[in-house]
Amino acid sequence: MTDLHSRTALPPALRVLAETLPRADWEAHANFDGLTRFWMNRHLMFREVLDRMRTGTEARLDQGLDPQRHAAETQRYASFFLNELHGHHMIEDQHYFPQLMRLDKRLEAGFQLLDADHHALDADLHALAETVNGYLQGWSAPDAQDRAGALLTHLQGFGVFLDRHLTDEEDLIVPIILTHAPDMH
Repeated sequence: MTDLHSRTALPPALRVLAETLPRADWEAHANFDGLTRFWMNRHLMFREVLDRMRTGTEARLDQGLDPQRHAAETQRYASFFLNELHGHHMIEDQHYFPQLMRLDKRLEAGFQLLDADHHALDADLHALAETVNGYLQGWSAPDAQDRAGALLTHLQGFGVFLDRHLTDEEDLIVPIILTHAPDMH
């Protein structure tokens, strides 16, 4: 399956380079440079910020985190996360993906898959923003625990989809860069 919300791995036909360049060998590869490291660190940062929002919301629900502090942290993290992820996807779609797609035509369907992921994630980002806003508008209301519960559920589901996308994107793109870095201009 190629749909982000139902797939469990990158389809085998799109793993042709990933099979020859396993993830465990990437950092030792001569073409694993600063740009690749930066890009991978951005992905790590998205995972970490989402995890901070999730664990903060769990602490809020367990009443181990002050509700006002949680609301302030959630607003700060969510704003950063939503803006940065949206910008990251725009740069990939407009700059990196077109350049990388030309390097290995066998993987063109992979870039179509990643583009479809970005569209699906865009809808998910809007829904996440609405859930965050709903929580922030009522963080001290009588139903604040329910709002925090809805936020946690949304963060958990979004995290699954985001991690699937980031992992598949890495498995497709990093091997292309490692293989074709000398051809990139």
